[in-house]
Amino acid sequence: MMLESLWNFINQYFIQPMYTRSGYNAYNTFLYAFLFGFGVIYSYKYIIKPLKIKVDEKLFWAVTPMVIFGATVRALVDGGVLPENPWILTPGIFFTAFFLIVPALVADAKLKIYPKITVAWGLILALWANYMLVVNAKSWRPYELTLLHTFVSWIPVIVIYKYRPFDRLYLYPVLAHLYDIGSTVVAIHFYGYREVHWLENILVGDFGAYFYYPWIAFILIVVYYGLQKLVPDEEERHFWYLAIYILGLGPAIRDPAQMVLQIAG
Repeated sequence: MMLESLWNFINQYFIQPMYTRSGYNAYNTFLYAFLFGFGVIYSYKYIIKPLKIKVDEKLFWAVTPMVIFGATVRALVDGGVLPENPWILTPGIFFTAFFLIVPALVADAKLKIYPKITVAWGLILALWANYMLVVNAKSWRPYELTLLHTFVSWIPVIVIYKYRPFDRLYLYPVLAHLYDIGSTVVAIHFYGYREVHWLENILVGDFGAYFYYPWIAFILIVVYYGLQKLVPDEEERHFWYLAIYILGLGPAIRDPAQMVLQIAG
């Protein structure tokens, strides 16, 4: 009876949300946040640091194609192009992308040609995924609206970064999350999508989709200053920036791609 209750709990709050698109809840949000933090710490200490890969702009650009691949594949599932599979649904796609990129990073480091293999491998996968997206697209209007919102929101941030002494690498996660906000606002405000994160769903219901901008700006500022205090090692702190960048860029790529596949002109 106890095992049955445990299975029902896991199925209701962790397994079914992957397939029903019912979104996040307090239980899976807490677990995924814990796994995210553990994954960042583990990856830095046992992969990046031993391989002597410097956490800089080169690493940000090196992992970007793999993020694009993973996010686009996730959208292809939602668009009915690819069959549902736990390894290409959220959060499984994060593990899949991780398992695909680590051997490339290791090969790059061992052969001393970093980041050539990582970039090439990611580009091959990303190009395939985006080819599948293009040939199955129904309308590019959601992308146009997303890019419009994104570029407008980037302007004040770039101005601020030009005149304020913030860590330059933190610009990457900020821009990625603003891209994500743009796609989310377009999905909710223009096309009637619903927010899948449980807390944001409440806030959007009360204040509207555009409330995302001050809300996420507040979170990004708190995270930035929190990392300055909690992570004194600069390299490790930069790796946290990379993790936050990936966390923003993934849904930023996925959401408009999903709309392109689902919304007719």
